[in-house]
Amino acid sequence: MSYDSAATRARLLEAAYREFAERGLAGARVDRIAAAAQANKQAIYAYFGSKENLFDAMLAERLSVLSDTVPFDPDDLPGYAGALFDALNATPELLRLTNWRALERNDTGPGWVESHTAKAKELRAAMGLRDEATAIDILEIVIAVSSAWVSVPSELRTVGSEDPDKRQHAHRAVVVAAVTAIRDALTND
Repeated sequence: MSYDSAATRARLLEAAYREFAERGLAGARVDRIAAAAQANKQAIYAYFGSKENLFDAMLAERLSVLSDTVPFDPDDLPGYAGALFDALNATPELLRLTNWRALERNDTGPGWVESHTAKAKELRAAMGLRDEATAIDILEIVIAVSSAWVSVPSELRTVGSEDPDKRQHAHRAVVVAAVTAIRDALTND
């Protein structure tokens, strides 16, 4: 039987995704990741060098998938916010991972600065903003508004409605309206 290093690496990243999302960087165990990936611990160190590097590689891969799933459209910020809301609600583990990273590390993840800077440049041009710092602030607000629903306890998601899907749809509409109001306030000075 031949060894498929790409398949092993992919299994390690998938197992790491589940382990880190559940337990965070500090609580995750390399032994559990290796066992879940049907690999040995040494494979983690051979491919990634450390548990922290595995976390970074896994998170970068997942954020890349999110970026592909929800392409940034600076000309339709409310649409982007709604699509981001949908994607994050479909994968709440991703938001949990970014929260773990923020709690357990004091640096930015690989590619984060470059990604936000590129989006800020596009947003600055599309909205006619004076500087990229303002555009980055707007992006952070859009991300915060779009992701807030994911962290709402499930008991609160049904308040005012017996249908959770209907309530989620209503919340999405609020996200889109909020981002529309932000965009309009900033462009109608």
